Amino acid sequence: MTADLVAVVGPTGTGKTALSLDIAEALRAAGRRAEIVNADAMQLYRGMDIGTAKLPPTERRGIPHHLFDVLDVTETSTVADYQRDARAAVDEIQARGGVPILVGGSGLYLSAVLHDFRFPGTDAAVRQRLEAELAEQGSGAMWQRLRVSDPDAAASIDPGNGRRVVRALEVIEITGLPYSASLPDESLQWRPARVLLLDVPDERRPELKERLAVRARTMFDEGLLDEVRGLLTVGLERGTTARRAIGYAQAVDVLQGRRELPEAIEETIQLTWRYVRRQRSWFARWGEAVRLEAGGPDVLGRALDAVARE
Repeated sequence: MTADLVAVVGPTGTGKTALSLDIAEALRAAGRRAEIVNADAMQLYRGMDIGTAKLPPTERRGIPHHLFDVLDVTETSTVADYQRDARAAVDEIQARGGVPILVGGSGLYLSAVLHDFRFPGTDAAVRQRLEAELAEQGSGAMWQRLRVSDPDAAASIDPGNGRRVVRALEVIEITGLPYSASLPDESLQWRPARVLLLDVPDERRPELKERLAVRARTMFDEGLLDEVRGLLTVGLERGTTARRAIGYAQAVDVLQGRRELPEAIEETIQLTWRYVRRQRSWFARWGEAVRLEAGGPDVLGRALDAVARE
């Protein structure tokens, strides 16, 4: 019996896209329809292709893909909106008798779909005040405040992500509880799912780090600056989410003369590796996940065995 919902998750650069396509093809060959649902926060955006390693439609092997290219770069991507849209896509695929395959490395987005995740309310006045403080003090200072009041939440949030820092501080203020208390209960699933976690063992991490460095350099060689130049004309800098994407923020700095290209590439490499460490920390808590070695022997066979397991 095949799992009714599959998730292929893990750090950047571990081969999630290729494995998800192989699983979908194998299920199709066995007579079971499969469709892919994006769980990469930045692949939601139209035009952000090179820097997100988005798979072109011509390479999707005829497998339906959902939640790619659904937002303009001026729009804000929220976890609550993603949860609603991704769960709706899962419902629709299952209603057609298909197997949804969630694919990506955005841990919070994945948790919002797979686990018991309810969103605290908001307070416009509190949010406005905190955003003013963010503009005045910067995200680093606000993150330090969060670290004092809720170390667990601070550990899960990038100090440079001012929007998420403000949201955490807002929840703490309006609920009187730690923001971490509102994070998903990863022991409770929204509905049964088989989670496949791709990563490399410790001894192969230098190999992954070098592969990601090559990927970052290749992004710039293959036209990231031109892609970003075009996105600036449609409002990239007005967006609150898209403009902070790793690689894109650095490309904007190059185009606007704030840094040289080699420095931008090096910063992209370092931020990517820092993001990988955060992804590992997030997924390490997922006790239900089937661990698979990226690039290891018979990864597809092990994945299919897990998908077919009762």
